[in-house]
Amino acid sequence: MSALTSAPQVKDALGLINYQSSLNGTIDFIEFILEQENLGQQYSRVILNENKDLIGVITIKDINNINKTCHIGTWIGHQYWGKGYNALVKSKILYTAFAELHLKYVFAGAKLSNIRSQKSQEKLPYVRIGVRAQFPDEHKKLESQVNEPCVLNVIEKGHF
Repeated sequence: MSALTSAPQVKDALGLINYQSSLNGTIDFIEFILEQENLGQQYSRVILNENKDLIGVITIKDINNINKTCHIGTWIGHQYWGKGYNALVKSKILYTAFAELHLKYVFAGAKLSNIRSQKSQEKLPYVRIGVRAQFPDEHKKLESQVNEPCVLNVIEKGHF
């Protein structure tokens, strides 16, 4: 995982500092994920390819059981980009979000500077693009988390 996030293509897209992509930073990340999952705030899974090689991570986070919302995030090692993994893993975790966790809205954001992520989301047939005005609080939360201007999209249970 550390090797994948250390690649400049991934590291820069995620806005990671050197420590976060180091071995110790990766261990800290895994411990944080496990803690958040135990609290019911997050649901993360590794992404494996056909050979069972780790190629990325997908997460639903900021799970709000009252509003029935969460945010989704995915990163995939750059050598695996463009091979269809994103759509496949998103459909699996969205099934979990809607059928098992009974959420209604899954927000997908992207930094304005991350064109690749925006294009990847736009390819998904069930994503509604550009919902900033409809969900201003979610948009504000996203931008405050990443400290950059972002686009906000949503996947709704009824359209998935």
